Amino acid sequence: MALLGSNGAGKSTALKAISGLLRAEHGRVVAGDIELDGRSVGDLDPAERVRRGVFHVLEGRRVFAHLSVEENLLAGAYTRTGRGIHDDMRQIYQYFPRLEERRRLLAGYLSGGEQQMLAIGRALMARPRLILLDEPSLGLAPLVVKHIFEIIQHINHTLGTTILLVEQNARLAMEVASYLYVLESGTVVLEGDPRLLALRGFIENVYLGDKRAAA
Repeated sequence: MALLGSNGAGKSTALKAISGLLRAEHGRVVAGDIELDGRSVGDLDPAERVRRGVFHVLEGRRVFAHLSVEENLLAGAYTRTGRGIHDDMRQIYQYFPRLEERRRLLAGYLSGGEQQMLAIGRALMARPRLILLDEPSLGLAPLVVKHIFEIIQHINHTLGTTILLVEQNARLAMEVASYLYVLESGTVVLEGDPRLLALRGFIENVYLGDKRAAA
């Protein structure tokens, strides 16, 4: 699923409300509730939400710069026991061979694209059911973005992991998403199959407007 909207529409805030990180910024949910499998998780702290299967990949990657690539991946598995952790790490190295080549390197020395790969790999180490992915293409070269989005689609289609994607590149988001929400001032103003919405011109008329070239 993709969540689109202009700057300040509430996209990142929505993700932080779901993951529980909104409280860390002194924010709060004032109406409604956050539910997973029909059960409220609104009162759970972020760590417990990770245990329930929700992992948030923040905008700007936010890797642990002073830890190695491998230590970052292991940090993603902190809610798990030892069983299967190293098997999962090998799988992530198959997705992102460059991470294996740099596994002993401090994450702070990685390129932006490599840090984004590491942030996604760290999320996968938690074996999440839902990944909240905030602006994964931000500041990255087109070829790197293409590879990362291919992996995102593979994770969704092969592992069955749900992805909730916030992405300023509207066209890119619409290419990979199976369902789309458009936010305006914190309110959903449009939703549906992105291909049908694009075919009917709804996205251009309601959201993109004159920004289509910039997107």
